[in-house]
Amino acid sequence: MRIGDLAAATGVSVRSLRYYEEQGLLLAGRTASGQRSYAVPAVERVQLIQQLFAAGLPSRTIVQLLPCVDAGVATPESFALLVAERDRITAQLAELEAARDRLDEVIAITDHPTPEHCPALRDQPLAA
Repeated sequence: MRIGDLAAATGVSVRSLRYYEEQGLLLAGRTASGQRSYAVPAVERVQLIQQLFAAGLPSRTIVQLLPCVDAGVATPESFALLVAERDRITAQLAELEAARDRLDEVIAITDHPTPEHCPALRDQPLAA
């Protein structure tokens, strides 16, 4: 099938399919005229790639995992890679939560400014 057909069958843009090929995630044959040609199993491959991206995995990790998927074997290395990616995502979540908490503090100060946090309030004369 042609790249447009694969895009239609998977709901993935032609640009993304080209990116997958550049990253080594998806293989394409070539017709005599040089157009990309995909076998029917490419639909399932693209769907798997989409699931792995949705799980937060970068393309470099997906490239490392695909040989295990193709062989139908989970190796200790592939398991460790998945655990490391989960730990990376967990750390990112913690950083985002800390940023949200700091933003909540800024919002609270903005909503109820005090001289401690607002220099303009320190310079105001005291009311008599």
